[in-house]
Amino acid sequence: MDAFYASVEVLDNPNLIGKPVVVGNDGSRGVIAAASYEARKYGIRSAMASVVAKKKCKNLVFKKPRMNRYQEISMKIKNIFLEYTDLVESLSLDEAFLDVTEHKMLASDIAFSIRKKIFKNIGITASAGISINKFVAKMATNCSKPNGQKTIHPNKVNLFIDKLPIEDFFGIGKVTAKKMRNCKIYTGADLRELELPFLIKYFGKSGEKYFDLIRNNSANPVNPNRIRKSIGIENTFKKDISSFEEILKELKELCKKLEERIRVDKKKGRTLTLKLKYSDFTQITRSHTKNGYIKDKSEIINICQQFLLCINLNKPVRLLGISISNLYLNKKYTNQIRLNF
Repeated sequence: MDAFYASVEVLDNPNLIGKPVVVGNDGSRGVIAAASYEARKYGIRSAMASVVAKKKCKNLVFKKPRMNRYQEISMKIKNIFLEYTDLVESLSLDEAFLDVTEHKMLASDIAFSIRKKIFKNIGITASAGISINKFVAKMATNCSKPNGQKTIHPNKVNLFIDKLPIEDFFGIGKVTAKKMRNCKIYTGADLRELELPFLIKYFGKSGEKYFDLIRNNSANPVNPNRIRKSIGIENTFKKDISSFEEILKELKELCKKLEERIRVDKKKGRTLTLKLKYSDFTQITRSHTKNGYIKDKSEIINICQQFLLCINLNKPVRLLGISISNLYLNKKYTNQIRLNF
């Protein structure tokens, strides 16, 4: 989806059409969750501090997140996907992979039909990438935004990948991209020239993944039963907090909300992780794994209290977060075969 959260806000309030809109908190601690394409013209991006965004655009319109509404629209979009294939792997509320191998229509026609139906039935735009696997399709989507689509034919995949800057690769973050540039890897073509032992030496287990990725050997089919690995919640405070009592009070509130999310999602997990970010933006995490599954709020609070007793609280705290992982889930996988272009 194109600037999904912001697009939903404009959909629900047509007076915002053509204006630079962002979703997020406009306070001093706020962060941009999504930016319309009008806002992006000013250099505003998601994850940017709100104070920075406001300096870039004086007429910026802030809308507070409405996750329930975004989830509602997301489900409508997924139902459209399911009209074409059961093999839908949701990455988030606004993005999914579809395997249309067995469909009689051409993949590019399916993408066009889906995008047309989303706009007609819901009123917002989507972009699509079509290719032989998830990695290339994702990269193709990035080339076609907003409101477009791009097909990378099988015999042009290597040429397409070779031209891509390494920092644009799906799954390669800023830290890894910097490390690759230090190794003289600037594009897909540079990565393709390197042997497996070299990649493993400098990138560990990920080196094998990069080696297979650049050669389209990665066995990563569309998985409609994609596993959710964790459930979490965090809060950035309007003012830093310092005392043990304040921090514990905030943690208890987070524990209540986490318990509610676990209950709604009908999940249970064995590992609890606490994230704490100080006022100077340094961050620490603490994790505890039980033999059995964590049952309720009181157990979560008890573990968090034990964490706090072992953490240095000599600096003010700006953010707290807790998450539960090692979830109890059943894994199912599907196979992927030749795609009809």
